This record gives sequence, structure tokens and C-alpha cells, in this order.
Amino acid sequence: MRFLLRLVVNAVAVFLAANLVPGIHVTGPATAILAGLILGLVNAVIKPILFVLTLPFTILTLGLFIFVVNAICLALVAWLVPGFSIAGFGAAFLGALVISAVNWLLHAIVSDRRR
Repeated sequence: MRFLLRLVVNAVAVFLAANLVPGIHVTGPATAILAGLILGLVNAVIKPILFVLTLPFTILTLGLFIFVVNAICLALVAWLVPGFSIAGFGAAFLGALVISAVNWLLHAIVSDRRR
């Protein structure tokens, strides 16, 4: 159940990012769901590796380099998922910010309902 909830939250976040950020395109809801699934897998497997590899930059920038790591992960998802495209690094960076904010907000709402 928790996995399905994360999948739906990621899909909604990807769909909102595609609607809010110019340069991010999703062909349909099925593509957004697939992108949400792949984004969850990338965040679970590849993001920790990137975090460790870029730890000196993250410390040097007081944690702001994490946004660049998020943009790289989102660009990787766009490369893997057909029908999900990102025009450039700026769009990936803004999309990662939007997806992070939407994920944080939706998880806060959902976790408050459980209590």
C-alpha cells in the first residue's frame, strides 16, 4: 500500500511539473505513472550513490548541490521513459524543485491523515 501511495504521489508530482515548468513534456497519464515509478526507483538506487560521490560539493555548497543531483536524477528518468522529455538542464532543475516541493507537500498531507 505504501509503495502504491508513493507511486501515485510521484506521478502527480511529475504531471504537475510538466504542466508548470516549460521544457518538460509528458504525453499522457500513463507516461506520468511510468515516470513516477522509474523516478522512485532512481531515487532509491542511484540517488544515494550520486549523493556519496558528490558529498564534497554538497558540503561546500551547504547542501544546495542536492538540487543538482535531483535534476540529474530527473534527467535520467526522462532519458529512460519514452514520452517524457526535458528540454535542458534548467528545465530539469526547475522540474526537480517542483517535484520535490509537491512530494513534500503531498506526503505531509497524507501522513497527517494517518494520525
